[in-house]
This record gives sequence, structure tokens and C-alpha cells, in this order.
Amino acid sequence: MILDRYLIRQFIPIFFAAAGMFMLLLSLIDLFANLVRYLNYEVPFVQIMRISMFYLPKSFSYALPISMLFASAYTLGDLYARNELTSIFSSGIPFWRFSLPLVFAGLLASVFSFFFDDIVVIPTLRVKNELSRHYLHQTTAESNSDIVIKAKNGQIIYSVDYYDHYSQILNGVTIIEQNNRGDFVSLIRAHRGTWTGEYWELERPIIYSMERGVMRDRPLPPTDVYREHPDTFRRSAVKAEELPVREGRLLVRDLKTAGLPYIEAQAEYYHRFSFATVSLIVMILSISMGGRFRKNILLMSLLASLSAAVVFYVIEMITMMMAKLGYIPTLVGAWFPVVVFIIIGLLLLKGAKT
Repeated sequence: MILDRYLIRQFIPIFFAAAGMFMLLLSLIDLFANLVRYLNYEVPFVQIMRISMFYLPKSFSYALPISMLFASAYTLGDLYARNELTSIFSSGIPFWRFSLPLVFAGLLASVFSFFFDDIVVIPTLRVKNELSRHYLHQTTAESNSDIVIKAKNGQIIYSVDYYDHYSQILNGVTIIEQNNRGDFVSLIRAHRGTWTGEYWELERPIIYSMERGVMRDRPLPPTDVYREHPDTFRRSAVKAEELPVREGRLLVRDLKTAGLPYIEAQAEYYHRFSFATVSLIVMILSISMGGRFRKNILLMSLLASLSAAVVFYVIEMITMMMAKLGYIPTLVGAWFPVVVFIIIGLLLLKGAKT
């Protein structure tokens, strides 16, 4: 349709201009936030620019929703200001039908955002963080203490006082074995366990087991049956939001299997899907705000759209925090703001001036 093409032609240049502006702004904010540390460690200028280049995809990911909001609000506000929409409405075309190409653009942007984050943003952000840690001499602690790990569907439970990641040694090891029904089978205690590359070699282990209703203990002969990988015991330096969707799902599954806290990782995993819909939400909100003001149409449309987007982000932040703390289900925390604001946007769009 001619009007559809006309609306998209008005929208696209503004969108790219806004995306470039917001990308540059976000990149500069990240650069200046770390500039003093770069200078203190005498990081070469070329490496600083390299780190900033790897941050550009993440900047674009952040800039995409706000650029869609700005471009749609500006486009519709400009058409209102030039009285072009009056002619369109006089021809009998409803506002929701006229703005349908922008809604479709928001849907495409949401789909693109999901795959762009998964394929481009996460790998480049990982490289950016590794370069920053390298040149700023930052290290991550991977040793861990007071660990409880479940293995083989809960039939084996490890309790470790301290795990030394660099030497791959378990200190203060207690291993509880159960049968399929969850009944106690044996308990093994050892001062230390050393990773041989294939299994844990226990130092002077003592095994306690029930024999004829009496708990008895005896030295445990050398065995190679305990083969939990050392990474299972280390402090998790990986976050779900820094992993592709497939690896994030595996992380949640592994945390559940090991009996480790997984709610935060699960909430971030669901949030990966819900956050991709932000472009569609802000587009619907921006369109629904159009035509509701009689004076300063362009300015008021931009302010109203931005205010609605800020409210959405605040509510999403609150629900995600509640989900990570376990107050509400993780699926609800990730998707509740999305569903509510899509419904509100559609209702406002239905009642928009036409």
C-alpha cells in the first residue's frame, strides 16, 4: 500500500539517525566510566579503541528499543504537526490500520534483537570483558568454600569445606551415598581429595555403613568411582545473561542437578526471551500516545512515550528482582510486565484519535 511505504520511508531515516546517536552516547559513557583506570594502567590507545569497538554491538542492543520509540513518536508527531494525518483520517483509514507497518517493524525488531543478542552481542561482550580484565589487571576468584553438590540424581551428595581451584584439591570431604529410594547407604570422610585428571583420589578415606543395624567404619580402599568434574565445585564466575540461550538452559539444568541455587540463573534465562519484546512494546506505546495532544504534539508525544517506557523498565526491574529473590515465580517475573504493557498499549491504540 502506498501509505504503508510512505510511513516506513519517513520512519527509517529517523530510526538510523537515532540509533547512531544513542550508540555513540552509550559507547562514550562506557569509555569515560573506565577512562581513568585505562590511563592509570597505561593501556595503549589502540587497545582502548579495540575494547570500545567490541562494546558497539551491546550499545546497539541497548539503543534499539529507545531508537524505535524515538523514531515512531517523532514520525507520527511530525505527521500530526503537518496535518497530514488529518487528510488520512478524512479518507476513512483508521489510525490503527495506518500505524500497522510500525507495529510490524517493532515485531521484526524484537525478533532481530533476540538473535542479534544471542549470536553477536554475547560473544563480543565476552571478548570486551576479557580484554578489560586483562589490561586492568582484574582477576576472578574461582575457589569456593562450604559447598554442597548433588550427583547422579541425588544418589551421591558431596559436602566440601573448601575447594582450591588452582591446585584442584578438595579439603574436608564428606560423601553421602543413597539408593534409588533415598535410603542411606554409606558415608565417606576424607581430609583431602585430589583431582587426577579422571577421578578424585581421596586421602585416607573412612567409610561408614550400616551392617546388621550397627554403624561400622573401616578404611576405604583406593577407588576411581568419584568423577565429578572440578568445575562443578568452583565458584561460578559465569552468569546466565552472559551465555547464549542454549548454554543458559544447560547452566540452569546443571545448577538444578547439582543442588545449587538456580533461581537467579533461571530468571535471567527467561528474561532473555522477554527482553527481546521491548522493541515491540515501546513501539505500541509510542503509537498509542500519538494524537492524544492538541498542542506541542511532537514534544508531548516524545515525552509521553518516554515516560511510559521508563515506567515499564522500572516495573520490569522490580519484578525481576522479586523473581531472583524467590518471592514470585521466575516466569512471572520475566513476562508479567510484558503482558501487562502490551495489553495497555493495545487498549490505548484502540482508543487513539482517528
